[in-house]
Amino acid sequence: MRMDHYCQLAGLFDFPAPGFAAKGRQLLNMMRERYPQAAGELEQFLGAIPDSTLDLQELHTRTFDVQSLTTLDLGYVLFGDDYKRGELLSNLTREHAQAGVDCAGELADHLPNVLRLIAALEDEDLRSELVRNILVPAIMLMAREFEPERIQRKNTSYQEHYKTLIEPARGGNSTVYSKALKAVLGVLVADFQLGETVSTLSNWNRRPQSVDFLGLVEREMEIERSANPVNSGCDA
Repeated sequence: MRMDHYCQLAGLFDFPAPGFAAKGRQLLNMMRERYPQAAGELEQFLGAIPDSTLDLQELHTRTFDVQSLTTLDLGYVLFGDDYKRGELLSNLTREHAQAGVDCAGELADHLPNVLRLIAALEDEDLRSELVRNILVPAIMLMAREFEPERIQRKNTSYQEHYKTLIEPARGGNSTVYSKALKAVLGVLVADFQLGETVSTLSNWNRRPQSVDFLGLVEREMEIERSANPVNSGCDA
């Protein structure tokens, strides 16, 4: 099975550059025939993103970086700062190097890099293991972070810590990247026949003990507050 389309899917999560929408439409044309359900999610994503590249860049930053809704670093999504993430980063770094994947200054577990690795791997067993055990569970947890009640909790925490809340990016729905995540998930499910796995994980990632991005963020803010209360944005 050809895996070139995972490089195109990776581009959905790169920091947007001019021509982003045109590349997205090329991907959509391919997906309409092979992945109709996932294509519907991608079409909604492309229809909702801002026309301006600058506004789209602001949306990307607001979603994944500054006062973010989630992160693109899969190991952090799954393990936080646990030693398991260190092991994952080490293993992925080795596989990227062997496969010739340029991580472009990002960490080895950065979603676009992992998607490109899926396309580049020659070991089909390793590819399947990476998809089933890392990529799919992480994407499902990331998509969960776009639920309205979770966004509200994050915004409340950010406002309490930083004393201000960054305004949403202009011209775009603040949750629109959830559609891109669901599009990728749909392609993975179809390519690797993971319907049953996703059903099982849907129950797992609702459990209280599953990784909670908000909890990780709040813990980091508490460490920052304790270490340097003046520069943390909190009252001294």
